[in-house]
Amino acid sequence: MSAHAADEQSLDAVLGRVAENFGTPAFVYLTDAIEQRLAELRAGLGRWFSFSYAAKANPNPELLRWLASRVETIDVSSLGEFRLARAAGWAPERASFTGPGKRDVEIEEAMADGLGELVVESVREAVVADRVARALGRVQDVLVRLSPSRIPKGFGDHMAGRPSPFGLDIESVAEELPRILSLGHLRVVGFHVYSGTQCLKPEAICENYRIFLETFRTVCVDFGLTPQRLVFGSGLGIPYHPADNGLDLAQVAGGVAPDLEAFIADPRFQQTSLTLELGRFLVGEAGYFLTRIISVKESRGSRIGICVGGMNNHRPASGHVGMVIHRNYRMHRVGGGESSEKIDLVGPLCTSIDRLARGVVLPRLEEGDLVAIHGSGAYGLTASPLHFISHPLPREVLVEGDRLRDATRALSFDDVRAPSTP
Repeated sequence: MSAHAADEQSLDAVLGRVAENFGTPAFVYLTDAIEQRLAELRAGLGRWFSFSYAAKANPNPELLRWLASRVETIDVSSLGEFRLARAAGWAPERASFTGPGKRDVEIEEAMADGLGELVVESVREAVVADRVARALGRVQDVLVRLSPSRIPKGFGDHMAGRPSPFGLDIESVAEELPRILSLGHLRVVGFHVYSGTQCLKPEAICENYRIFLETFRTVCVDFGLTPQRLVFGSGLGIPYHPADNGLDLAQVAGGVAPDLEAFIADPRFQQTSLTLELGRFLVGEAGYFLTRIISVKESRGSRIGICVGGMNNHRPASGHVGMVIHRNYRMHRVGGGESSEKIDLVGPLCTSIDRLARGVVLPRLEEGDLVAIHGSGAYGLTASPLHFISHPLPREVLVEGDRLRDATRALSFDDVRAPSTP
């Protein structure tokens, strides 16, 4: 048996145990896979970067607790994520807080609790933060988010070179940054750039990081700043679809190494901490969405497998997040099989848009079989319309070595009871 086949059997054994012990639908997160990805990142990019986890990728409390001792810092995008991180053991000073629409009460609570860095996205937000800091009798460290004028082709979502709610447009920095620097209760300790997501092209990622370096250098020189911290939005992608090739991290590291070496050799940046912010690249491929086939039917020449969980649990796999034309996620029949055939996979919802796969080729599926959808460790459950049509919420299971741990978040339709009769 090949090592790949042995790995598949080992994975299927774990997924089978999850289905037996917790049922389906379920999201399954393998910590060993995250540990391996972290090791690859530290080997390839650790010479230059510390790492920050973007909680929005997957804010599961048990996963956050597991990551707390393994990743240096965490980035949150809401007060809810900040509270989850705090409850999971992250000290407040290890957190940064991004997002273009922070409410005053969110800023107040996070800062009062000792937030490490507020990432300000506008002058208006900086003014609010200064007022809050003054009321708290403190000076708040902030990172100013910048929006570069361009981004290379190859990224799934673009947040630069076009109108954007995120950060200061680089064209307006000369006017807006002095206003932020003048606020007496804020300390600008550095800058943050996140221009694009989900890129599988090493040369595009390297060029994007060169744009970041150019942006950071220009702004710091123009304003005479020596930053403590500079945050690079990683943009590193994962292979969601069968035709995708996984990212060559060594090629990324090798391609950008000369630029990073030159940057940190500059006296202005020799003491600057460079941080790579990671979300899906860290946890995405470590997750699987497990769903059982309720029934199989033939319809007008097509075979259709109806699953217990669908778009309501995993909207991205259904094609309604970031896809113009639906492409099937990578998936497999748990336990394998001999003959393969095309089948459409749909969920249980009373809507035609609840489709997990169209014409996917898998070993023949029958009622009761399990299907595992790959690349489901990030932006799966939390990006989905969980309450649509009021089906039970999916389970979440954290797998640490051979140990299965129930990591299901609170609130389930199973807990809903009819009102009592007076």
